[in-house]
Amino acid sequence: MIKEDNYKVFALLSNYLNHAPDFIDEEEIDDLIQTGVSHEYAFGVILAAAFGLDIVDKADEKEFFYNYFNKMIHKLDANDYYNNPYYKNIKIPAINIGNSELKYEKYKPFEGFVCNDIIQTKAGRQIPQIGFFDAEFKFPAILENDRIWMTITPNEIETMREPVDKAFGSVLTFGLGLGYYVYMVSEKDNVEGITVVESNEDVIDLFKKYILPQFKNAHKIKIIKADAFEYAQKHMAKGKYDFAFTDLWHDVSDGIDMYLKMKTYEKRSPDTVFTYWIEKSILCYL
Repeated sequence: MIKEDNYKVFALLSNYLNHAPDFIDEEEIDDLIQTGVSHEYAFGVILAAAFGLDIVDKADEKEFFYNYFNKMIHKLDANDYYNNPYYKNIKIPAINIGNSELKYEKYKPFEGFVCNDIIQTKAGRQIPQIGFFDAEFKFPAILENDRIWMTITPNEIETMREPVDKAFGSVLTFGLGLGYYVYMVSEKDNVEGITVVESNEDVIDLFKKYILPQFKNAHKIKIIKADAFEYAQKHMAKGKYDFAFTDLWHDVSDGIDMYLKMKTYEKRSPDTVFTYWIEKSILCYL
């Protein structure tokens, strides 16, 4: 039954996030919180109704709501992210290079989005983490062919906390993006240098020209244009890296195969500590 509930909540949320993430209306939220409930509870009740769940008269659907929604939905504080060192110190210009575009995107008030790794309970329930703001929130993004590809959202910040905290010595990272991970790690005194492997020349050009010059510790960073898996196979062991972080995928759906492939190269560098973006979520799916 728990496995069926897991499938159910993921199917419902996938449809919502992919097709109508801005479905929740501010006026509806305001009406509900006047009754004394929290923003999170109001958000969850409206979402449950949209999913067709009857959490008043049907005991099984009420239980489903309390097992998942209470631990799943979070009202986030924009200041917690705007005060992040990258957000405070790095300014993103609106620039186009090739098929890549650098700009700020935004979440609307009460627009839902994934905000952290999946939580797995002792009972085996897998609970996605959905966040929202009560006001517009802007975040840096790279678009490729008008599709959002790389971002620095609350989800990236939360899911990179552990790989940032654990990084030390000589660091290798697969995937550049907007340089959030590279920036945060470069600020650490116990990190000597960071080697970045990135295959997209447009992304490298955008980063080198408009973002890297703003880094206080830019001297620590070396960028190699190469395919991540080819580099891992042929060159990683020679680098004798202390710590490696892989961030090559957009989400779990396109990340599982790449995650499994990269894991096969770990044995080539037995002294390296390996970490992977959204690994907890990938393991839940696996």
